[in-house]
Amino acid sequence: MIPTAERHMPICGDDFVLTERQRELLKRAEQLGRERFAPRAAELDRDAKFPFANYDDMREAGLLGLCVPEAHGGQGADYATYALVSAEIGRWCGATALTFNMHVCTMLWSGLLSEDLDMSPEDRALHHQRQAVHFARVVKDGAIYAQPFSEGGAAAAGAQPFGTTAEKVEGGWKINGKKIFASLSDAADYFGVLCTEKKGSADLSRRDTLYLAVPRTAPGVVVEGDWDPLGMRATVSRNLVFKDVFVPDEAALMPQGVYFQAASRWPHMFMTLSPTYMGIAQAAYDFTVAYLRGEIPGTGPIKRRQFATKQVAVAEMFIKLEQTRNLFLRAITDARVDPPKSARLRAYAAQYTIMENAQDLARLAIRTCGGQSMLKSLPLERLYRDARCGSLMLPWTAELCMDRIGREALYEAGESDA
Repeated sequence: MIPTAERHMPICGDDFVLTERQRELLKRAEQLGRERFAPRAAELDRDAKFPFANYDDMREAGLLGLCVPEAHGGQGADYATYALVSAEIGRWCGATALTFNMHVCTMLWSGLLSEDLDMSPEDRALHHQRQAVHFARVVKDGAIYAQPFSEGGAAAAGAQPFGTTAEKVEGGWKINGKKIFASLSDAADYFGVLCTEKKGSADLSRRDTLYLAVPRTAPGVVVEGDWDPLGMRATVSRNLVFKDVFVPDEAALMPQGVYFQAASRWPHMFMTLSPTYMGIAQAAYDFTVAYLRGEIPGTGPIKRRQFATKQVAVAEMFIKLEQTRNLFLRAITDARVDPPKSARLRAYAAQYTIMENAQDLARLAIRTCGGQSMLKSLPLERLYRDARCGSLMLPWTAELCMDRIGREALYEAGESDA
């Protein structure tokens, strides 16, 4: 059930300045979301089934190539444009937006973002050759990339090297390890695996992080485990096991050493999950207003807006939504290589605020709309569950954001109390 009123607030608000290209891409995402994604969302959630049809629609609409440069046949979207489009998709289907993030950010990291980083002329030339291969798979073949990150330890938070390792062999790399919560595990054609180069008996180092594209059909790749979570059920984030998996040198999504540089110099690369939850926050507010106005099909044409308690609740939701939206918009326009300290702290604050406020807006929506909001025939119950665990998602959980804001606000680089 989708609000049908024409008072549809843009995901970026009414006065955020958009380019014509951004307007067109947002319109494309909204049309797909309203007409295709939202009607499918309940079944996908109930069955914990990946949204293959949504990806067919995005492939046809050119959105799988959103962050592929125009020179390679893609849409050439920058970071802010990606964030806006992803938030719009999240408004209609959170699981589709969350998995879309994993795919598109593989293109963003290996494409636009990597161009800002230091490489030797030889490495850059080789990187451009390899970029062309990955981009062509998406644009010409319609391939889907995933971005398995978590391993169950501190590596995904940047506190230690990834336990998944890659050992140099003739012509490529041999990969061993395991990733958990691997979204798109049943759908991706390639897994963009972050792993640590294994150098004999030397200790593993985060500086030796590699970023390699592993075909799902490669011998030694196993998808295992059940998937029956609280929310985001259609992401199908099962476990990936790599046992002596060979990939050629051409599988590199970044040259050796460049991922470590990116993690230090392009911090906004780690808040690309937040647009999904910005969309969910907007959807919770949209539903509440439409419900109180009697505009939700199947709930009766009764208007509940005349009660002062409902009006106060909507006012509280609107204030929280606008606080969230404005921090989100500022953070995505801050995104660049080597941002100033204030922008880095604001990115942490934006991530924290979006993840916490999305679940609070869903809570307020259920309390305000009342008993019918518990029904699975309406989207609010799913929005509530989808919003619950965003704060737990690495690499920037709510706790890590708070920790980094407090530490970095009080200490300059290299300072200590010793």
